[in-house]
Amino acid sequence: MGLKTTTGLGLPALAAAAVLLCGAAPALAQEEAAGGWKDTAEFSYVMTTGNSETSTLGFKNILSRAWERSGFTLKAGGIRAESTTTSRSAVNGAVSETETTSKTAENYYLNGKYDRKITERFFWYAGLGWDRNRFAGIENRYIAEAGVGNIWINEDRIKFRTEYAATFTDQEDVFPVAGADDNWLGARFAWDYLHKFGANTVYQNLLVLDANLDDTDDWRGDMINSVAVAMSERLALKVSLQWLYDNEPSFVSVDNFDAPGGNLIGTVPFQLDELDTVFTASLVVNF
Repeated sequence: MGLKTTTGLGLPALAAAAVLLCGAAPALAQEEAAGGWKDTAEFSYVMTTGNSETSTLGFKNILSRAWERSGFTLKAGGIRAESTTTSRSAVNGAVSETETTSKTAENYYLNGKYDRKITERFFWYAGLGWDRNRFAGIENRYIAEAGVGNIWINEDRIKFRTEYAATFTDQEDVFPVAGADDNWLGARFAWDYLHKFGANTVYQNLLVLDANLDDTDDWRGDMINSVAVAMSERLALKVSLQWLYDNEPSFVSVDNFDAPGGNLIGTVPFQLDELDTVFTASLVVNF
């Protein structure tokens, strides 16, 4: 997070990307659909009760449509985890319990993308995205992107494509730090690799690298490895491991006392860890 370089381009940049997406509508009207709408939903839920009480809910959804030379994708997802701790005390042998429930993880995202082929191996695209990860210090982050990409392999069993884009990011931190960037121009590199093994197993690797062009030390990476095994035409089991890396992570507020067990005199900023990992096991439903 470098010195603040507010440009005032937040709304115009997001609006420009929206215009690119909406401007694709006339082109779509002239194309024949290559297939109908497709939707893939993932659900995961873990709960423990008794001496330990925890619950974790996760979901992902991908809505897509392909035309002869273009496509549209809308992705949404989130993870929410809560844990309940029980404190006990006794007075004259009578035990009383107090339960406290708190969130331990919270992460949501929503993004849309439209792409159109220029040739069979080259395309342009535009997209808008939003995410929230309070435990990583992000209250709201909006990203507008526009760029081009290459389709290197497009076979039934193997697919691989890369993307290169200019981005504009508008970020609101949970704990704003004076002098830190809240919006900036950036660059993005991404790839999508998919490999089918046999009739029922699919491996996928997704990578997104984002760089802040105002501060080259401020860059982020997001990689997801996943394996899905089909149980039927519409149901599959999927495991995935995600690495979220931020070279200059956000800050949180930490209570500051004048002495151990003393009086609260304010707060101090504390920079979070660079790397988060998310492991998910889920049920996939194809519509």
